Amino acid sequence: MNEKVAIKTYLSQCAELIEATLKQSLPSSWDIPEQLRKAMLYSLEAGGKRLRPALVLSAAEAVQGNAAVINAAMPVACAVEFIHTYSLVHDDLPAMDNDDYRRGKLTNHKVFGEAMAILAGDALLTHAFHLIPQAARQGGIGAEIALAIVEDLAKLAGAPGMVGGQVADMLGEQGITSILELEYIHLHKTSDLIAFSVTAGGRIGGATEKQLDLLARYGRNIGLAFQIQDDILDLIGDEKKLGKKTNSDLEQNKVTYPFLIGIEESKAQVERLTQEAKSSILEADFKEPGRLLEIADYLVQRDH
Repeated sequence: MNEKVAIKTYLSQCAELIEATLKQSLPSSWDIPEQLRKAMLYSLEAGGKRLRPALVLSAAEAVQGNAAVINAAMPVACAVEFIHTYSLVHDDLPAMDNDDYRRGKLTNHKVFGEAMAILAGDALLTHAFHLIPQAARQGGIGAEIALAIVEDLAKLAGAPGMVGGQVADMLGEQGITSILELEYIHLHKTSDLIAFSVTAGGRIGGATEKQLDLLARYGRNIGLAFQIQDDILDLIGDEKKLGKKTNSDLEQNKVTYPFLIGIEESKAQVERLTQEAKSSILEADFKEPGRLLEIADYLVQRDH
């Protein structure tokens, strides 16, 4: 994992490790209704970039400077993917974004029905909080670190974080009037879970409080840049690469960065946020900062 390979290859390697572990993360011995298990795994195993768990692993390695820390970080990396997956299942519901496809596949509610999709999302969310203590029980991290990570996740994925951002997005459809309102939505709906990912990895790697603050700043900036890039790709991206329809924001009358400030200024914002994120990593003086810097650049250049 620590060999200097191209960033796309590195992220693919991370995704393979994560997906292999995800398959084992829902115990086969648990007595779960078969349809619920199928619905959970349908979305969990639907692919995707696995960016958030990769950031957990990359941040842990950046701080500690040793790829051996990846084993300790893996349960937390899987936990954040469970959270992210549940949020997508719920986002796609008719009461939310009403999407038919996700990652090139029918959305969960289109396959299993709305009620089962809601419950599968609930189960994915809850299971994330089972996974984090496993990192401590397996001896990978200390109990105090696990507690801090659980606290962070409950906040950044909850009402003052991702869920709050989703609510602001829903309410904002009634009429966003300023860039500050849109920034609030993106910072919480998208950036908070990315900030959690890198700070969780930082905690596992032994980061100082200052380094954790700088990781959080990095996460917020690349998260906002990531979402603005999504807004741009919704207008000019390739549907086959994206795995979903383009111009969906326009069809749903959603206010986006390109709508408010135009495509070119949106691209400039992505570049500025990326540079600020990289400056945070350089200031933190990590042992192995390279991958976090490369990921920031990769997000600017991605086309899906």
